[in-house]
Amino acid sequence: MMQPGMTPAERGRPAPTDPLARITAELIDRLGTQRYQLWCEGKIQLTVTGERLVIGVGSPFLLNWMQKQFRQVMSEAAQAVMGPAAQITFEVDARVSMRDKASAEKSPVDPLDATGEVVSDVSVGPQSLSINSAATKSNSLGTIQVVRQPQSGGPKSARARRLADLNDFVPGDANRLALAGAWQIANGDSPAFNPLYLHGGVGIGKTHLLEGICRELRKSSGSQQNVVLLTAEAFANYFTLALRDHTLPGFRQKFRSAEVLLVEDIDFFEGKRVIQEEFLHTVADLMDHGRSVVLTGDRHPRLLTKLSPELTTRIVSGMVCRLEVPDDSARRQIVEMKSNRTAQPLQSAVLDYVAQRFRANVRELEGALNCLQTYTEMTRQPMTVTQAREILCDLERDCLKIIRLADIERAVCSLFGVTGRELKSESRSRTVAQPRMLAMFLARKHTSTPYSEIGAHFGGRDHSTVMSAERKVKEWIQANAALNVAAATWTVHDVLGQLEQQLLAG
Repeated sequence: MMQPGMTPAERGRPAPTDPLARITAELIDRLGTQRYQLWCEGKIQLTVTGERLVIGVGSPFLLNWMQKQFRQVMSEAAQAVMGPAAQITFEVDARVSMRDKASAEKSPVDPLDATGEVVSDVSVGPQSLSINSAATKSNSLGTIQVVRQPQSGGPKSARARRLADLNDFVPGDANRLALAGAWQIANGDSPAFNPLYLHGGVGIGKTHLLEGICRELRKSSGSQQNVVLLTAEAFANYFTLALRDHTLPGFRQKFRSAEVLLVEDIDFFEGKRVIQEEFLHTVADLMDHGRSVVLTGDRHPRLLTKLSPELTTRIVSGMVCRLEVPDDSARRQIVEMKSNRTAQPLQSAVLDYVAQRFRANVRELEGALNCLQTYTEMTRQPMTVTQAREILCDLERDCLKIIRLADIERAVCSLFGVTGRELKSESRSRTVAQPRMLAMFLARKHTSTPYSEIGAHFGGRDHSTVMSAERKVKEWIQANAALNVAAATWTVHDVLGQLEQQLLAG
């Protein structure tokens, strides 16, 4: 058996010249071929920067697991190749996540595999900004253009992007309206609403719905479809390049000729006045010509306070849907669906445990399943609930969000547009008193802080004031009372939902 740390020459074979190839060879020798294939091959991305080896993994869960299991051996492999000064860093790498998703979704009977993923070839030159059709495949299923963010200025080659399927979206009771709206657009209908705006926290399905719409339009028969899917940041970058290169007419023609425009994360536009104005004109032109627009953001458009009123009113004139965290039943369906697509589906009791313990978003569920699936592949033994609890306990603890009084104060002030000084003041006006009571209620619900300390934090009040505020908010909840948020009226359930979403996601 070869001893770890031996050089390739000592092992009787020529040494690779590429540092990454040499590090890979070291890892194979130290871990063994079978263990390397199970844990590393296709599951990590190695990058060398100076004297540092960066190990990219697909999720925060796997990052934690890999650090605990393989930090020492990977550090030794890096030092054996790069010298004693070599250091290693683990990070979540989007390339690995996309590769894992593509591998999981690959199916020999998938009708999309016959034509490949359709992606625009975007090129930026001194005379024009063009979205070329050379790399865009056209067939009876229609033509889809998926626009991606440009690099610093040169041509960008097309890369395949696997799109999520609307049929795989498990809505739960709270998200059925959003899914119904997505299906209306995906079916090529002309819904009464336009635009469709989806908002909510991370990992609860906004991107899934946008990609699902794009995928369905591609599969649909009938006339050619020019569908553009991109992020708000990509739109801003294309616009900036068009300004720089004096190609605004070409930029506008390409985006305003879209039959369906899907834009992610428009909260990125906040505070960017010139880009907002261009985007507003693009959306208005499309809507005036009966073209569908679908947008996503992290908050209700009324809470995107740095968007122009003109853009905000355009958005709220359509249909605004908030996506909620999946409920118990939806989480159970999600983990079962994802587990059944793996080589070794997990037992029902294990799926029940995962669905009950990881509640924040779908990405946490996926990360937990990835850990259990990888462990199952390595041991080739059925997973039990006891084993699942042991494997995931550290990951579950690391994912807990510690909420502080300062976090609650910041979220309440941001939502209601008041300052921390006003929240702690003696003012009893409704615009200050109601946010203060909500802050005290949330402090009792999400922290273990005593009444007296909560009262002291919010203006030196005594414990009886905090208890009174808690009772009052519970009465509001029972009656689903209406509260004023900026210039709008919200139910207390919506207000608490927005605040808790910010607290748990932040």
